[in-house]
Amino acid sequence: MAGLVLVGVFGLLVIFTIALGVRIVPQGSKHVVQRLGKYHGTLGPGLNIVIPYIDTVAHKVSTKDQIVDTARQEVISADNAVLQVNAVAFINVVNPEKAVYGIEDYRLGIQNLVQTTLRSIIGEMKLDDALSSRDQIKAKLKAGISDDLSDWGITLRGVEIQDINPSPTMQTAMEEQAAAERQRRATVTRAEGERDAVMLEADGRLAAAARDAKAKEIQATASKNAIHAVLGAAGADKADLVIGYLLGESYIKAIQQQATSPNAKTILLPADLQGAIRGMLGRQAKS
Repeated sequence: MAGLVLVGVFGLLVIFTIALGVRIVPQGSKHVVQRLGKYHGTLGPGLNIVIPYIDTVAHKVSTKDQIVDTARQEVISADNAVLQVNAVAFINVVNPEKAVYGIEDYRLGIQNLVQTTLRSIIGEMKLDDALSSRDQIKAKLKAGISDDLSDWGITLRGVEIQDINPSPTMQTAMEEQAAAERQRRATVTRAEGERDAVMLEADGRLAAAARDAKAKEIQATASKNAIHAVLGAAGADKADLVIGYLLGESYIKAIQQQATSPNAKTILLPADLQGAIRGMLGRQAKS
């Protein structure tokens, strides 16, 4: 009975030992094997045999492309503007032994490396350049971290800038600045419009005054020519009589215009009223 128990225990030990010596690695993974605490080799996908109790699988590393997301951080630009930035890196582990022995935690190392490099790049750029130059930032970031990742046995597939936005306080200030700029432009446009309107109105008045002056000049010339014609026809001995007639005609027209005005409140009388009355009485007596 004791012999059967011993055989059974020995059989279980053999099965357990064989199980420890057989390692099946799934596709997309690699296992790092240590022999007595020292790196021995890397197991690829499929069936692998190791020495039980001596060889141990110390690390299991994925060889698929991995996404390493970084936390949002505040970065100060060259012109002292505060930006909120975060990025994501796409990596692939090509040398698992370097990834596990070259750094304590390669994912955490990549996150910190991306953050510090991103701060350094944006810190040398102004706000407007940082907001409009994502491709340039990506190129500099990829070039800045590729060598370090290569030392860890990792290939950088790509890097993307997820967000690059001004901080809430900075965004409010930018909106106020944009609103003030729009208000300034509206004020300038309105002032320019009013100035152009005043200039056009002044030009109109100037043109009207010039035409009015031209018309008066033409009228005066015509009157002068008419007077010369009348004086020429009447002769020199009757010049005083003709001039008096013309002046009297102008005087009568002025009185008529004054009388026809709706706001006229003044009565015009001849300067020599008594002489005019005596003249009128004299004509009546003769008649």
